[in-house]
Amino acid sequence: VKEGTILFMKGRALQTALSLDEGLSLVVPLDSRSSLDLQNNNRLVHLSALLRTSQPLHDPNYRVVVQAVKLKRQVEMYQWVEYRESKDYQEDGETKTETTYTYNTEWKSELINSRNFDKEIGHQNPSAMAVESVTVVAPEVRVGSFLLSKGLVEQINNFQTLRLRDFNAFNLDPFLSIDDDYFYHTQYPRRPEVGDVRVRFSFAGLSGETSHLGQAQTVSIVAMQRGEQLMPFKTKSGDTLEILYLEELTPEEVFAKEHQYNSMKTWGLRAAGWALMFLSIQLTMRIIYTLVDWVPVLRELVSVGLKIFAMCVSCSLSLLVIGVGWLFYRPLVAAALGALALLPVFLARSGFPAKKNQ
Repeated sequence: VKEGTILFMKGRALQTALSLDEGLSLVVPLDSRSSLDLQNNNRLVHLSALLRTSQPLHDPNYRVVVQAVKLKRQVEMYQWVEYRESKDYQEDGETKTETTYTYNTEWKSELINSRNFDKEIGHQNPSAMAVESVTVVAPEVRVGSFLLSKGLVEQINNFQTLRLRDFNAFNLDPFLSIDDDYFYHTQYPRRPEVGDVRVRFSFAGLSGETSHLGQAQTVSIVAMQRGEQLMPFKTKSGDTLEILYLEELTPEEVFAKEHQYNSMKTWGLRAAGWALMFLSIQLTMRIIYTLVDWVPVLRELVSVGLKIFAMCVSCSLSLLVIGVGWLFYRPLVAAALGALALLPVFLARSGFPAKKNQ
């Protein structure tokens, strides 16, 4: 099952590489200043331009207004937190466990249920938060003349903390105070009590032409044009292309970055696959180790030998699985990997006659 899963994931990586090559050969570069050209309908296009939204995002409770694609409200509450530490000790020849509980007050974004504490008395938390965390997304996001799909908007996640140094505190409600970019639901933010709430705002994808927070965000997009919308593009190789980068890039640079990401992911899968095989083989051979566990010197020798054996077999199996993944795409590469995987077997077999002659 592990080999099949690894083979499937590596096959997906190869499919992605082929889809990216196909996309680069088909992509049509667009000028951000040019008008909508319906001749590019259903074609893969590339565009670099500024983000635009029709109206600012706001939170009326805190009088926060930001011209951006996303506005996130992050809420934390001052609560009791339980820490558990266990220690094993010997008593009358038996192993016993001593557990110690300590309690601290901290700012936490998630609600902590104090009913599960070992000592709830004196460490009680509120059962709910007065304010909830939420992320607001602009209903329409445009780049140049195009409206972005939901999948493209989801990739805009370069959140920055909203600085409150220049925020007009005179407009605040009397129960709020500001300290270190947080809105506090208390007049004493430096001396919080359990149940006090603080709120921080962050934004992603600046889109205002005259925003006091800075220039509008430039993005580079590769997607399919359909009318005035940019949507996912299905390649013949099987993958869907719907790419967004938060910087100005040429089509070649976009696909080079995607290839780099795919390569890193592939090597990560290979390393994970090898580790799974190595551990599986070690566990399988564990029975041999238990047979000699009572002989100290022999036990160490067998342990080292089994680890070397597991490493050799796992490397060979990993190379074979990688080779099978390349079989339909690059047969010569698959053959080379297969030969490399069988190299330990050839070396071992060639060593036997030499030992017999001795």
